[in-house]
Amino acid sequence: MTTPTDSSRPFGYRFAIAVLRPVFRALTRRRWEGAEHLPTTGGWVVCPNHVSHVDPLAFAHFLVDQGYSPRFLGKDEVFRVPVVGAVLRSADQIPVHRESGSAVDAYRAAVAAVRANKCVAIYPEGTLTRDPGLWPMRGKTGAARVALETRCPVVPVAVWGPQEMLAPYARVPRLLPRPVMRVRAGRPVDLADLYDLPVTAEVLAEATRRIMAAITTELEVLRGEPAPAERFDPRRARVTPTGRPRPIEEAS
Repeated sequence: MTTPTDSSRPFGYRFAIAVLRPVFRALTRRRWEGAEHLPTTGGWVVCPNHVSHVDPLAFAHFLVDQGYSPRFLGKDEVFRVPVVGAVLRSADQIPVHRESGSAVDAYRAAVAAVRANKCVAIYPEGTLTRDPGLWPMRGKTGAARVALETRCPVVPVAVWGPQEMLAPYARVPRLLPRPVMRVRAGRPVDLADLYDLPVTAEVLAEATRRIMAAITTELEVLRGEPAPAERFDPRRARVTPTGRPRPIEEAS
């Protein structure tokens, strides 16, 4: 793929960059690493961890600084917000109706975007991590499905620092001291040996495991410490899969 010029980006994208980029530059410091691992031809999937509602801005800023215009898969609730939803739609972003049969539409849109030589950003955790230490938790299979269908590169990305600006599910950001947004891309995840296998639950689980392991490895570098030996699983811990984490018994 060739990186887009400003004129080739959708209007909503250009508008968002013009408004948000200067603000984000003023409010944060940035450390970008691993840009050499980003593909330069064809469509591809990029998978970050999720520690704060601010980290999509840091992650997108990193990719835009490298000349890319990622298409995000985002929860459909955001697309219903006045003005914000209109900007997202005009920026060619992809809504996801979570926990519903309509999620297949987002999958098809993501596959079509990759085949159109676009960069598609998928959060494999599907929501903010529930891990107490903010390590990547058990992933969902959406990114693996798109990757196996298109045989495109999957680039793992670790993000660290946005949680200092806005803690998970916090409402008021902390702006001082000026937080450092750290984003690190790793080498594409090797899934080649899975391409010709039937797309079973086991194959999807293995592809997802590799993607989450690669993201975690890059985050260990940013944090300078090892991740827990066992990945946090919300189902096993019996916490709600979306929204502010609560025990399933309490939610019901």
